[in-house]
Amino acid sequence: MKLQPVESSMIKAVGYDDTESTLEVLFDSGKTYLYFEVPNHVYSELMESDSKGSYMRDCVIDCYPYQQVKKRRR
Repeated sequence: MKLQPVESSMIKAVGYDDTESTLEVLFDSGKTYLYFEVPNHVYSELMESDSKGSYMRDCVIDCYPYQQVKKRRR
């Protein structure tokens, strides 16, 4: 999944796999998380949001199953 850099004080980059409904988020901390069963409209709203960190906290984090990625594949 290709990550797209974003302007955010909390997030460096975001990617989305439409086939798997999986959102991948690289945080400023350097940690990467995969969020599963995320509808496409949630990804679209995140990318259009003025505050991506707030949107993540309100609409993604603890709202979908997730796992931390140990090492990101290149």
